[in-house]
Amino acid sequence: MTKKKKRKKGTPAKAGHSSHSFFLANWFGSDIAIDLGTTNIIVYVRKKGIVVNEPAVIALDTNSHRVVAIGKEAQAMLGRTPKHIQAYHPLSRGVIADYDATEYMLRYFIRRAIGKSLFFKPRIIICVPSGATNVEKRAVIEAAMQAGARKTVVMEEPLAAAIGAGLDVASSNGSMVVDMGGGTTDVAVLSLSGIVISESLRIGSNTFDEAIIRYLEKIKHITIGQHTAEELKILIGTALPDGRQLTADVRGRSTETGLPAMVDIDSQEIRKALSEPIESILRAIVTILEKTPPELAADIADHGIVLTGGGLLLDGMDRLISQTTGMAAFLCDDPLLCVANGAGKSLNEMSRLKDSFDDL
Repeated sequence: MTKKKKRKKGTPAKAGHSSHSFFLANWFGSDIAIDLGTTNIIVYVRKKGIVVNEPAVIALDTNSHRVVAIGKEAQAMLGRTPKHIQAYHPLSRGVIADYDATEYMLRYFIRRAIGKSLFFKPRIIICVPSGATNVEKRAVIEAAMQAGARKTVVMEEPLAAAIGAGLDVASSNGSMVVDMGGGTTDVAVLSLSGIVISESLRIGSNTFDEAIIRYLEKIKHITIGQHTAEELKILIGTALPDGRQLTADVRGRSTETGLPAMVDIDSQEIRKALSEPIESILRAIVTILEKTPPELAADIADHGIVLTGGGLLLDGMDRLISQTTGMAAFLCDDPLLCVANGAGKSLNEMSRLKDSFDDL
């Protein structure tokens, strides 16, 4: 039996296995930011930038309960699958509709971003709509934790979008952001690194596609898929009656005969189809401006309204918002990536941020 050597007072003990592991985890563990959208999932890795930008779509074999495809491959299957394959978006209007599928998708994209080994678990900032409830936030956080996160912090999308657009959110000056994704539109006024007032609508670019589908069924008596509706919106869609008369041929299925059919549609008809969701967004912007404190409203009048998100790429939306509010409105650079870039920039503050899981 050997005698234990007595440690001198003041001499630090050698680091044990647990402290060594903690050091390695902090040294090698990746910090990542995720824009978990209804339409796309974008992953930003610290010091690397955006490494994943894929459709938030999953395809399942309902017979074997096996995942067949995720991302672009799954999106290509939408509306084209046999009966035993189901391709769909596991998130709907900014909210998790299928928890297990969302967790699986998150795990897949996290591994794509940082490698297959999750021995060193990442710390994650994950973006949610400003109107998300605590229950909805908890569902997102739990999905991220189950997917392999070591620490998870939720960040509201308008704040991330403002940072991504290059706004000085820490300033006392007021700024206004309208962020329109696939499933939600957030309208927010920010000052001193926080959201002063906001409104989140369950309206997004997918809502535009659905409105076009409904219009064609009702007026043209033809049924089309969401992919075709999106193409029409991009090609000839407009938010303003600017005099142009762009037209397109639409192929689908006749609601009267059930047979393949083709009809013509023009840009003004698309504008008519989109009028209801566009009006809802304009009302939300005006309402938020009316509720904004006068000092901040003056700042917004000086600097204008910042527009982010793919939904606001609709032709004429920036001019229509400007006409409605009497203020300048402009799209930021890379509107599709603004939220992810803003959350990515915030990773530098990750060590100071409290784990949101404790607060919900």
